[in-house]
Amino acid sequence: MRTSLVLTVIGDDRPGLVEQLSALVLAAGANWEESRMARLAGKFAGLLRVSVDAERADDLAARLTTLGAEGLTVVIKRSADPEADAFRTCGLDLVGHDHPGIIRDISRVLAEGRVNIEELETEVTSAPMSGDALFRARARLRMPSTMTVDELRGILEALAGHLMVEVTLGRKPVTLARSRTAKSRGIASH
Repeated sequence: MRTSLVLTVIGDDRPGLVEQLSALVLAAGANWEESRMARLAGKFAGLLRVSVDAERADDLAARLTTLGAEGLTVVIKRSADPEADAFRTCGLDLVGHDHPGIIRDISRVLAEGRVNIEELETEVTSAPMSGDALFRARARLRMPSTMTVDELRGILEALAGHLMVEVTLGRKPVTLARSRTAKSRGIASH
């Protein structure tokens, strides 16, 4: 029987980090299933899920923790069983003048509506004409099947007016693309 391990990885960025991780995963007979990785402020940050035979999971976890000697922090968690609740996904795009609290306020409203943020990508860029700091967010949301996109839109539009941001929801999930030149901002700073 196979099990999934979810890993978070962070350390000083350098060539070869992904190769090191993938070599350890392969050596344990595990399969690299999905990942999100980025360079943020000189640090390598990654999330990944691997599947491995259940009897080899502890061995893989032990091997991965040896990367700590090389300055790479690895946190490993076995995944829980997928939720059986019915849901639908929806894409969210947000843009507005940058200021503290945008993510906190949006995430609070989503959590109150039992909407989960499955993926989130944020950046601060310069507005084309004024050069002012412009905050952009793209997310894939997982909402209860009983909630309609129009209901969610109504909740977010009321908040968007208060925050002075433009929010767009789509029935299709947003495809999140990574930009090498974008200055990414973590959730904690908003």
